[in-house]
Amino acid sequence: MTVIWSRLSCIGLLNRGQRNISFFSNTTPSNWNKVVSDAEKIVGYPTSFMSLRCLLSDELSNVAMHVRKLVGTKHPLLNTARGFVYDSRNNLQMRGLVVLLMSKAAGPSQHTSSDLVSQDMVSGIYPSQRNLAEITELIHTAFLVHRGIVNLKEWANSDGTLKDMQFGNKMAVLSGDFLLANACTGLAQLNNTKVVELISSAIGDLVQGIYHEMPNNVEDKSLTDDITMVTWEEQMFLSHGALLAKSCQAAMELAKHEKDAQGLAYKYGKHLSLGYKLNSDLQPFMKSSSADPVTFGLNSAPVILHRQIVGQEKWHHQLQQLRSSIKLEDGITSTMDLCRYHSSKALESIQFFPSSEAHSALENIARAVTKF
Repeated sequence: MTVIWSRLSCIGLLNRGQRNISFFSNTTPSNWNKVVSDAEKIVGYPTSFMSLRCLLSDELSNVAMHVRKLVGTKHPLLNTARGFVYDSRNNLQMRGLVVLLMSKAAGPSQHTSSDLVSQDMVSGIYPSQRNLAEITELIHTAFLVHRGIVNLKEWANSDGTLKDMQFGNKMAVLSGDFLLANACTGLAQLNNTKVVELISSAIGDLVQGIYHEMPNNVEDKSLTDDITMVTWEEQMFLSHGALLAKSCQAAMELAKHEKDAQGLAYKYGKHLSLGYKLNSDLQPFMKSSSADPVTFGLNSAPVILHRQIVGQEKWHHQLQQLRSSIKLEDGITSTMDLCRYHSSKALESIQFFPSSEAHSALENIARAVTKF
């Protein structure tokens, strides 16, 4: 199963030529680091160390030795690798943190089984839930690595030698496959069929979302005409939200919570993911200078909302001045409103959980995505 999913994701990326890494790895609100730091204290340790066992394994160390050969090239795998070691702007492993917070906020179920009683909770979290958080991060990391695969047909000579790019692609495939294989092994060791089904379906969602990723440049404007916010939300959920939503639900299943609690956890993960992606899409438009050379995608939420507001004819006339036009029209405010909507839905989904530090941390994270 690991190899199948891995190869499918690579095929999708090579066809689209995408090299963007988004959601929890973009510019974040100024107070985001404090929210993350406070949350990590609640769950017991920084989530940046969550997958350290895997990253320091002998197998991946051997891969890292080969990746060093890419130093001096422009292959995007290098930037991805640097982000795993150090990222001063934000925490790359937010999914695992949210899963741990959700686990602690919900607490043990009233229908606790004998096998759960035998597990020692640490900081109010079952070992199986911590393992799930690590698995979630490994899957996310594997796909980040695979998203760094370069479409060689679109690579110019000025970007580096073809030999370097081919070697970098091989390392990206190998590294991503290794991480995904470890995640699948850990998933099987949880001994929970429903959790396996949930996370496996999330992997499938990721593959589907990336494969059908929307065009992201002016040359594809004829294809972008058919993109609506409904389409955007469906695609962003698959490629950015399904893993978190289903991991939150799986954490409830591991604690034997009923379907209602599982559904609420799922909704929190879904709406938080979409809210954060909207916030991320807004960042290029929040600069004070319109002449600032900040790039943005034609598949970002403000662009799609702007196009729907002004209509197709005016949209085509504005493509060359798109950034300034979107700031002057209602695309930005509409995106902010939509971001606040998803934040409120995330807050609404956890209101029935008991009051606790973890509950407050989840609220703070949901509110942080509305800080523009």
